Amino acid sequence: MNPTVRFLFILLLVPLIWHDSAPVQASNIHSHTNVVVPLFTSRYKYLPAGQASSRNNREKSDLILLADSKAMVKRRPVGYGFRRLSARGLGREISAKSVMVMDAVTGDIIYAVNPDMPRQPASTIKVLTGIISIDSLRRNDLVSVSRRAARMPRSKIYLRPGTKYKAGDLINALLLTSANDASVALAEKIGGSEKVFAKLMTAKAKSLGATHTVCKSASGLTRRGQHTTARDLAKIFNHAMQNTRFAKTMERIKVRTSYGKVLRSHNRALWQVKGAEGGKTGYTALARQTYVGSFKRGNDELVVAIMGSETMWGDLKHLVRFGFAKKARMRQRLSLEEHKTSGSFKLVQLDNNLNGQNVLTPLTAKQ
Repeated sequence: MNPTVRFLFILLLVPLIWHDSAPVQASNIHSHTNVVVPLFTSRYKYLPAGQASSRNNREKSDLILLADSKAMVKRRPVGYGFRRLSARGLGREISAKSVMVMDAVTGDIIYAVNPDMPRQPASTIKVLTGIISIDSLRRNDLVSVSRRAARMPRSKIYLRPGTKYKAGDLINALLLTSANDASVALAEKIGGSEKVFAKLMTAKAKSLGATHTVCKSASGLTRRGQHTTARDLAKIFNHAMQNTRFAKTMERIKVRTSYGKVLRSHNRALWQVKGAEGGKTGYTALARQTYVGSFKRGNDELVVAIMGSETMWGDLKHLVRFGFAKKARMRQRLSLEEHKTSGSFKLVQLDNNLNGQNVLTPLTAKQ
């Protein structure tokens, strides 16, 4: 045979031989090493390779074979971390020291961890500053900025001392961007001084049933003797959201001031958590991460307050998901109980009619 023809024939033959022998080689490897290669079903249950169904074979694209260890590794499905949690399991998932999840309509407690523990509020206390300012000032009222207000630490919008700004712009700044300089400027406008205004804040909180709240600043910056609780924050925010102007401000992601500055909300929940209607963030070294906000899905409304967290956004997502899931379970249980009661009553009434009795027998007497 011509050497050239022989060479071409071998080239064509080798792939066919390799294809036929490859499964045998793979099988021999596993039999010698006593390794059972696991396959994963859509529910991620382990099955020996020999018992895999055709459905499993279709899902082999979800498996990754590592060349070094021959180990099979499954990919986590989308939403893997958002499994259903019990109240005890939820407690292990969150880092917050104090938590309150409240039904915004009834005021019932859905979930709580140390809800009455006094802690520094950080900027969540600006909810009180905002609601008092909305009640006291018109949008176009002018507010003069003192040197003290202008020197407030961040967060701030860098107001210029001696300059007058519209109250509406300053209220937007304190609620959306948590501006400390705007908070103090408004406090001085309304109360004459921040100290006097802080007393107004404490009185306002007590009028709303937040009896464990003491304010020492308009901004929430750490002050000795200043404190609130998760329960009080939930009550305060729930009341504030009844004010249309406050609620419309809190739902905005960004707004432009009358002098052209763009203010962007610090509340990531507006674009990260379904049903978010508004919320206020806060942070200081002593308070750690704090948050209070409201959420609505269908007919269910929740207010969530978080204090002393190290993973605030993760905590918030867990709490909101748990709160709405629990509300759904409560509604289903109530519906089932009503259905059972209604069904039993009809059945007893039917039996009585068949027996010719005119008096309804109590449900407990039903045989």
